[in-house]
Amino acid sequence: MGFLLLSGSNSVASVATTTPVVAVVPSYSVTLTAYNAVPGQTDSDPLVTASGAYSNPEIIAARSVDLRDELPFGTVIELDGPVGTQNTCGYGSVEKLIGYRVIADSMNPRYTERIDVLFDTASNFIRPNGATMNAGNILGICKGVTIRVVGKIDMKHIPKTQVELAKLVTGTSEALAVK
Repeated sequence: MGFLLLSGSNSVASVATTTPVVAVVPSYSVTLTAYNAVPGQTDSDPLVTASGAYSNPEIIAARSVDLRDELPFGTVIELDGPVGTQNTCGYGSVEKLIGYRVIADSMNPRYTERIDVLFDTASNFIRPNGATMNAGNILGICKGVTIRVVGKIDMKHIPKTQVELAKLVTGTSEALAVK
């Protein structure tokens, strides 16, 4: 807490600020969906993202075009599932596959205020009836998901695994790249 005291003379006394400065982390409420790196869900080259990075299903996310200024390529995000009981998406079932994500891809312009996480086509879950279902289908469409910007990385040095990305975010890596 700080204040400035003005007396009747021209002298000014001040007290040092003792309240710590807290960084404001940008966050956005979005619709969360998922995709796979296959021709039917991407452009003609599913193994390369719009940023030129490899389509790594462990760490890549796409953002809708309207969010390009707020979430440029290289932005590292953290996601919180939808709030409330009205959302019936399967976030809780696939949450462990999401982790931190790097914005490295872009979505079709028809979508707005949306994040699309890339899942491996082999990320299947066995349903009670014995059938398998892709993680993206289980996730479905999640409205009201909060994403937080936790850093930015150089697109030439995108980590290959969640473990490597988490080390960058949490600061436990000797080569900290997240700013």
